[in-house]
Amino acid sequence: MSIFRFILPRIERSRGWRCFATGIPSDSIAELNKEMESIFGESPSASPLGSNPPQQAVHPTPAARETQPGLTHVDCSGQAKMVDVSPKHDSQRVAIASCRVLLGQKAFNLVASNQIAKGDVLTVAKIAGITGAKQTSNLIPLCHNINLSHVRVDLTLNEEDSSVVIEGEATTCGKTGVEMEAMAAVTIAGLTVYDMCKAASKDICITDICLQHKSGGKSGNWSRN
Repeated sequence: MSIFRFILPRIERSRGWRCFATGIPSDSIAELNKEMESIFGESPSASPLGSNPPQQAVHPTPAARETQPGLTHVDCSGQAKMVDVSPKHDSQRVAIASCRVLLGQKAFNLVASNQIAKGDVLTVAKIAGITGAKQTSNLIPLCHNINLSHVRVDLTLNEEDSSVVIEGEATTCGKTGVEMEAMAAVTIAGLTVYDMCKAASKDICITDICLQHKSGGKSGNWSRN
């Protein structure tokens, strides 16, 4: 016989049935607890049938919420927001990013021999990458306007795949990281290479834009394997 077929009619006979959402008379609860203890050998754990008051929802503090993984640029209602970094402490922050521009043999030979009609591709792209890092907050709306202390952009020709390998580094001492500045630097440099060479080839591909390393801040150091 089902335990509920055995127990619940007793509750129904006592003062009439009540649904769990609205509560059950306390004497009926005590009777139910005794029946369950006699059957199972122990008292039931706290449940919606008990008389304990409902637990209050615990909302994490802003500091605790900051340590939890998630999308920091989205508020509790799902709307986009700019992160408030004012509670954070200043620290030395460095980020390194990279990308690759696949030129193809024809465009690669022209760049290597500095025969592109627009001029020195690698030098122009280098300056463009540095400028791009300094304009990151204007290009990406929720980025903070960071005072950069140093930006480095290096472009290297790779004969094996007829490409330009670009590496960018951004440094600051502040409350938020410079990952976006480093990635903006290599992206703008890569786009500049394309613009300088597009007359020679339309088959150029900018690829593998990614963060390679970051240091500083609460999350500490990270490097790509």
